[in-house]
Amino acid sequence: MKPIWAVGLMTGTVLDGNIDVALIRTDGEQVEAFGAYTLAPYAQSIRTLLEEAQREARTWNFTGPEPAIFREAEEALTRAQSAAVRGLVESNDLRMSDIGVVGFHGQTVLHRAPARNRLGETRQLGDGELMHSLLGTKVVYDFRSADMRAGGQGAPLAAAYHAALLGAHGASGETAILNLGGVANITWWDGKGDIVAFDTGPANAPINDFVKARGLGEMDRDGALAAAGAVDEARLLKLLEHPYLSAPYPKSLDRFDFTAAMAEGLGAEDGAALLTAFTASAVGKALDLLPRRPKKLFVSGGGRHNPTLMAMLASRAGVEAVSVDTIGWRGDAVEAECFAFLAVRVLRGMPISFPSTTGAPEPMGGGRIAG
Repeated sequence: MKPIWAVGLMTGTVLDGNIDVALIRTDGEQVEAFGAYTLAPYAQSIRTLLEEAQREARTWNFTGPEPAIFREAEEALTRAQSAAVRGLVESNDLRMSDIGVVGFHGQTVLHRAPARNRLGETRQLGDGELMHSLLGTKVVYDFRSADMRAGGQGAPLAAAYHAALLGAHGASGETAILNLGGVANITWWDGKGDIVAFDTGPANAPINDFVKARGLGEMDRDGALAAAGAVDEARLLKLLEHPYLSAPYPKSLDRFDFTAAMAEGLGAEDGAALLTAFTASAVGKALDLLPRRPKKLFVSGGGRHNPTLMAMLASRAGVEAVSVDTIGWRGDAVEAECFAFLAVRVLRGMPISFPSTTGAPEPMGGGRIAG
């Protein structure tokens, strides 16, 4: 297959108010060209709707009928993301007819990993058929369900794209990619054998929630609160005994599996410091699980903007951590680019998840195609 222009969409579980939209030209194996990308803000009304859908999802917990708000939120976000796609394409002298496919991840409202006697379940809000009708181009959506029906974790899904980036950078096993979104996930590949990927623990979600609950803004901007606080080392050691952190991969997390309650009773600075130290220390424990411990992490996602967290990765995880922007990648676009890349793989019938990344029984395709 010749490379085609593909648009990828991502909105993270921290609900930072932006739709990540990225354009790449790819055959699903390599990236021929990186096109434009943007962070398109949601209207506040949609953001509020999604926050309420997330809250109701936790109460629902895959039991009984879905909350009615899902339908309303799904239509609103699909229309907003469709408009963001059209805006990016047309502002860069392209037409929708130039676009081969849109990779539409949708908004995760609940993700439950499989247990010993139960398949996992996941729910992303996003109406691929509606987006196709609005844009007139093929749309790939619902990327995770097939993997979970087969017994996989359904996450993380970035491994195939991360491996392409690592391969282009000369993967040797000495480096890995760490994404710091609501949850943190890592991808390791030595350029030869299996790609390894899993969720390491929380990233921005507990910190953001802790700061918001105290009326101090949307996040610990520039890591200022954490930098001013002191880490309760005894409490941190106790938190690091959580069985998830030492469990073998494949493994995945929901955005609410680790919460701001870990810092309950602490002041703003000390609480932010504890949560930040926990995220970094959890990454360190994850590195010890890999086939070979990398010496350097290329860091994407919003967490790379937090200098306190980046410094703690060095001091507490024992690894050099550098923003992916320093090596020419686009740190705010990587996840959206990933779903453009995966959408092309779906069109080609190529696998998007693997036994060593999600625990699927074999390399698996996934996604549904509208159009």
